[in-house]
Amino acid sequence: MAQSPILSKMAIHGHPLHPMLIHFPVAALMALVATDLAFIFSNDYFWARAGLWLAGAGALGGWVSGLVGLIDLTTVARIRCLINAWCHAILAVMLLSLATLNWLLRIDAPELRILPWGIYISLLTALLIAMTGILGGRLVYEYAVGVDMEETASGPTLP
Repeated sequence: MAQSPILSKMAIHGHPLHPMLIHFPVAALMALVATDLAFIFSNDYFWARAGLWLAGAGALGGWVSGLVGLIDLTTVARIRCLINAWCHAILAVMLLSLATLNWLLRIDAPELRILPWGIYISLLTALLIAMTGILGGRLVYEYAVGVDMEETASGPTLP
């Protein structure tokens, strides 16, 4: 028995916004681990400054994307009924809280905050991103959240 899709209310022409918005903050927060390691091994201030910008972009972009996801969670009854959706949301709030803390720690002197706490928080945030991403993937692939089944079955239409 095929499951009917769960459509997003936060969408543009049927395309859900949350999956569109989340890629940039995820990339920024994952790249933050690399810049932290680059600073630790090179002691070049460039990497500390780049990490500050990545931490800020990741935290702010993540909160915007999270707000869009929260609107879907609270306004679509079928999403609210999914335990995976609530676990995804809780992990997302945890990781965004850590990402925000990491960014705020670095604002005044980024080179002084990478060791020890900056790298620890960056690594923990990356782990939480992986866990949250797995749950988000399950929402899409197992529960068809935000998937337009008609377009999927017929393939994309070209103008």
